Amino acid sequence: MTPNGPIKVIQWGTGNAGRHALRAIIERPDLELVGVHAWSRDKVGRDAADLCGLTTPTGVIATDDIDALLASEADCVSYMGQGESQPTQTLDDLARCLAAGKNVVNTALVFLVDPPSIPASIRDALERACHDGGSTLFTSGIDPGWSGDVLPIALAGASEWVDSIHVTEIMDYSTYPDPDLTGAVFGFGRPLDVEARLFTSGAIEGGWGGMCHLLGRAIGASIDELQVDHERWPAPDTFDTAMGLIEKGTCAGVWFEVRALERGVVRVVAAHVNRLRGDIGPHWPALSEDRSGYRIDVRGTPAYTCEIELHGPSGDHTEGGIIATAMRLVNAIPAVCAAAPGLVSPLDLPLFAGPARPLTDA
Repeated sequence: MTPNGPIKVIQWGTGNAGRHALRAIIERPDLELVGVHAWSRDKVGRDAADLCGLTTPTGVIATDDIDALLASEADCVSYMGQGESQPTQTLDDLARCLAAGKNVVNTALVFLVDPPSIPASIRDALERACHDGGSTLFTSGIDPGWSGDVLPIALAGASEWVDSIHVTEIMDYSTYPDPDLTGAVFGFGRPLDVEARLFTSGAIEGGWGGMCHLLGRAIGASIDELQVDHERWPAPDTFDTAMGLIEKGTCAGVWFEVRALERGVVRVVAAHVNRLRGDIGPHWPALSEDRSGYRIDVRGTPAYTCEIELHGPSGDHTEGGIIATAMRLVNAIPAVCAAAPGLVSPLDLPLFAGPARPLTDA
């Protein structure tokens, strides 16, 4: 809590991640929900509780009136819009919030995770907004996010020497109900000769290059080159998934990696293996026992291999990943509000964690 009580928060976006963040903000005693921004007309005018599955009304009504939201006494905006589909609008929104004096925790536009490697014109505009508003911007999530910053950094913190860090998301996306954004970006269910947005020039290094630069800086490596490879795998037959119907011969799996080099030596690798079925891309990496999650390899003295499996309340790994994305930002709110104005990364913030679940009387 601030000296004046709970931190006042606006939740911006109530989609896959945003609705989990909204619920957490409502339920936490150190945070106070004071506004909800909704893009969809069918969400405007509804109580925040109704948008995140809670039954007790909050009295906070979703709106698309940005001026009214930013005129509130909010301390922080939890921004969880679909930035990849509207990057210009997202950057304008972020700058507007920051200039209005609102700290921002943000899952959109993942290339913002590492402020020093943000293109100069964008970084300068966001820094001006932070200066004008005396505000702070922190961008994170799960990947890029804690799987590729605090976790490998913690392992590297017990190394004498670090030769390289490899972070790989290895996840079955067949239960992930996001065909219109993630499915379209990755090209799932599309013919292999149709260029998906992820594989357009500069897209992969734009998304994961910042994470590589951040990890390089954490171990003291001077990254001077990024290299990218990718491969798509066709469906051997037609099958149905939460990503939609996958016709035989269309894209059913994606592998890609970004390699960050220092004078020709690989220092950091950020990779993805995303399948819609277990037999897709049989030569690609897999976690032990065909789990879904992340593998972190710190190669050095000593060397470490860490596998992380996620589970949501239903047991599903993609549900766990969505909740983790949201909670990384919600849990960051107190630290971000206490930080000096400007663009920050995990290297600038103290460690923070989610709160202990309240105990109930037996």
